[in-house]
Amino acid sequence: MSTYLTAAEAAAALGVSVPTLYAYVSRGMLRSAPESAGKRRLYAADEVRRLARRKADGKRAGKVAQKVLDWGVPVLESRITLIAQGRLLYRGRDAIELARTATLEEAAALLWECARACFDDAPDAPIASSAWHTWIKQMRASAPHERALVMLPVAAAQMPRLYASGKPAQLDTAVTVLRVLAAALAAAPLSREPLHRQLAAAWGVSQRRHVDLLRAALVVCADHELNASTFTVRCIASTGMHLVGAVTGGLAALAGPRHCGETMLVTALFHEAQEAGDVDRYVAARLARADVQQRTILPGFGHMLYPNGDPRAAVLLDMLAGHATTRAERQALAQIDSIVRAANDATGLAPTVDFALSALERVLKLPAGAAFSLFALGRAAGWIAHAMEQIEDGRLIRPRARYIGPDESAP
Repeated sequence: MSTYLTAAEAAAALGVSVPTLYAYVSRGMLRSAPESAGKRRLYAADEVRRLARRKADGKRAGKVAQKVLDWGVPVLESRITLIAQGRLLYRGRDAIELARTATLEEAAALLWECARACFDDAPDAPIASSAWHTWIKQMRASAPHERALVMLPVAAAQMPRLYASGKPAQLDTAVTVLRVLAAALAAAPLSREPLHRQLAAAWGVSQRRHVDLLRAALVVCADHELNASTFTVRCIASTGMHLVGAVTGGLAALAGPRHCGETMLVTALFHEAQEAGDVDRYVAARLARADVQQRTILPGFGHMLYPNGDPRAAVLLDMLAGHATTRAERQALAQIDSIVRAANDATGLAPTVDFALSALERVLKLPAGAAFSLFALGRAAGWIAHAMEQIEDGRLIRPRARYIGPDESAP
C-alpha cells in the first residue's frame, strides 16, 4: 500500500514551495488525492520520490549527458533494485541480509513479485531426459557459458508458452529458464531440487557449510540494477522477444571480460600470485607495468558504485572465512587474504563480487568456471524481473546517438 504525504511534506521532499507543488499538479507532473476524512489533498510518496529523482537527474544531465551510458545519470525507471550509500536493496529489502538465509528461489519470488510457490507449481521443463542427456554429452567439454548459450535456445523450442503475455505463463517460463540454465551451466540433469543444491550435487559439494556458501552467492548475484547485461536484456525484451531470448542475450553480454568474465581474470590472478611467491612484489610489479586506463590492472578490485567496498564481496568473504575449517581451505584462504591486503595497501581498493566468487571457487576446489556459473545463474533471476518489467512497460528502448563524424552537407 502506498504511503501518502501532505502538501508541506511533499514540497519539502521536492525542495520547492507549496505553490510550486500545486503548479506541478496543474501541469500533470504529479497527482493528488483527497484525504478520506478532511479537506486536505495528499500525494503518493512513491510519485513524489520519482519526481524528485527526475529533477535531480535533470540538474546533472547537462554536465554528464555524454556519460549517460557510462556510469552516468539513470536512463530507465525501475522498481526492482536500488544501489545507494553502499547498500544493495531488492524491492526495498537489504540483499546482503537476505543472502544470509534466503535461497535464490526466494530472492527470485521477491524480484518477480510472486509467491515462492510459483517454483513448486511450475510444470517440469518440457524436454525429454534422453534428449537433454544427449545435448549435455555433446557439450560437456565446452565452457559453462558456451553450453548455456547453445542449450537455452535449443530448449526454447520445446517450451509451449514462450510468447504468452499473462503473468502465470511468464512465471512458468521463468522457472523453466532457471532450471534449464542451472543444468546447462553445471552439465547436469534437469531437476526440481533447489538451485543451489543442484549446483552442489553437480560439483560434488556435500558439506552443509559449503552448500550454504553457494546459496548465499546466488542470492547476492541475483540483481544489480542496470548493468550492461541487464540493459541488454531490457532492450531485447522491449522488442517483444520472449524471456528465453532476453536471458540468452544477457548471458552473452555477461561473458565479456569487463563483466562477469572478470572472474576468469581473477582466477588467473590467483595463479600468478601463487607462482610469484611474494604477493606484495607481484602486485607492485603488476601496477608498475599496467596502463592506468585499463580496469583490469588488478581484476576483481574497485567498484564504481561502491567506493567504500562491495558489500556482496564482504559478506561472501566473511562467510568463507567462517566456513574454511580444513588445513587446505585455510591455506588457500590465507593466500587470498594476502592478495586483498597487498592490493588494498597499494591501491586502497577493496575486492568486488567477482573476486569473492573466484575465491569460493578456489577455496572450495570447485570446477573451473564455477564462479561464472554462480554469477550467471543468480543474475538470471534479476534479468527475468527486468524483462517482465520492460514487457509490462510496453515501450521500445531506442536511444539516440550524438553524431560526431564528418558532415558531407557542410560547406
